[in-house]
Amino acid sequence: MRVLVTGACGMLGSLVCRSLEGSHTVVPTDIADGCERLDVADTGAVFDIISRVHPQTVIHCAAMTDVDGCERAPDAAHKINAIGAWNLACACASINCAIIYVSTDYVFDGEKGEPYTEFDSPNPQGAYGASKLAGEQAIEQICRKHHIVRTSWLFAPHGKNFALSILNAAETKSELRVVADQVGSPTYARDLSEYLASLVGSQLYGTYHFTNSGSCSWYEFAREILNAAGKTEVKVEPITSEQWPTPTKRPKYSVLRRYRMELLGRDDTRSWQSAVAEFAAAL
Repeated sequence: MRVLVTGACGMLGSLVCRSLEGSHTVVPTDIADGCERLDVADTGAVFDIISRVHPQTVIHCAAMTDVDGCERAPDAAHKINAIGAWNLACACASINCAIIYVSTDYVFDGEKGEPYTEFDSPNPQGAYGASKLAGEQAIEQICRKHHIVRTSWLFAPHGKNFALSILNAAETKSELRVVADQVGSPTYARDLSEYLASLVGSQLYGTYHFTNSGSCSWYEFAREILNAAGKTEVKVEPITSEQWPTPTKRPKYSVLRRYRMELLGRDDTRSWQSAVAEFAAAL
């Protein structure tokens, strides 16, 4: 199949392209150099490339993912994350093309106290989550052939992510302070990319959750990363969210349950600890 990938130069998008190679014809797009240029917020540009390439599936990875940056510039977040998704949904619907949209645990408020399923009602607490939820709603309403995939705590051996930030900080500091009262599910970008590639051609449309199995706090995640990378001499001090104030309120508990995958008998996702070990080996 012919698959157009947005955000193809980014951390996730580049891995998605790699996962698709050999099985599909891949059209990588991005606002960055190295791919065919596409600004998803430009309605005319989106319709032009969709009508010209005529893909069977679009995997929409492009997004404004800087959570605090979204809070400082909510209009920009809405333009990229919500209007961008709306543009792609309309263009895909016009040629009967399927769309796979990557969303986030930040559509939830983190107050449930147990893992969120695909059937729980979203309640975003900040501009990032609100803009991604608006993107979900646009795709649901406009494009019948859609997969919405919510994920969380994405990490990879490249790009900008928490795991690399911890290792970079450990190069110059002997002790790190990491929040211990926020709990979620780490997701290895390679595993997510392979899952997204597996959805191409699937007609089991709807909303899904995908993370590695298990959950942890940011503090526990940091310790595992350092241990896997052989930096056991670096001390990690657990702190509260109040001790690390940010412009955006983070969910206290945003673990995603892969409930629809469970119902389909396809929830064989490996543990986040196993994924961290592979991440460290790939550095």
